[in-house]
Amino acid sequence: MFRRRSDDAAASSSVLEKQDETPQARHPEAKKGRPTPKRSEAEATRRTRVTVPKDRKEASRQARDRMRTEREKERQALLNGDERHLPVRDKGPVRKFARDFVDARWSLAEFFLPAAVVILVLSIVKVGAIQQLSTLLFLLFFVFVILDFFRLGFGLRKQLAARFPGENTRGAVAYGIMRTLQMRRLRLPKPQVRRGEKP
Repeated sequence: MFRRRSDDAAASSSVLEKQDETPQARHPEAKKGRPTPKRSEAEATRRTRVTVPKDRKEASRQARDRMRTEREKERQALLNGDERHLPVRDKGPVRKFARDFVDARWSLAEFFLPAAVVILVLSIVKVGAIQQLSTLLFLLFFVFVILDFFRLGFGLRKQLAARFPGENTRGAVAYGIMRTLQMRRLRLPKPQVRRGEKP
């Protein structure tokens, strides 16, 4: 009997202590004790808030939307050269220098496709001399393109070693050489330097 009363008293005292610890409701005109966040910070927090999808279909729809947004950002970056949203293959100062090095120079390789079309047309003509000439022209052009590749590759490797000592430049020379195979106006990311301009 005495034990039950003591238990009730202990329980009521613990309830009162908890009520004392709970924060009281703030008066509307009282200060809230923390600075009001800036609008940009509040918007950034709202953007980072992730909504949990309700089912698998909703999750796949959200994933498709994210992929579509990322692809659009990459496409715009390829057109205007924005480094933040470029694909991984094109990111970094080493790749940018390789692009500028290639874009600032004339190269035979960028005319390979138009020349191949002309040579193909000549080879269709039913004249033996013209067909032989087209074959000879193709071989000569191919040899000159290979020599141009070596010239460009050695020059680019030397410049990369001078500009980026101690950094990883692996794959940058092949990246630059592959870029020369595209016509200048079709290259992505778009060229950021003019012909003859030093990168």
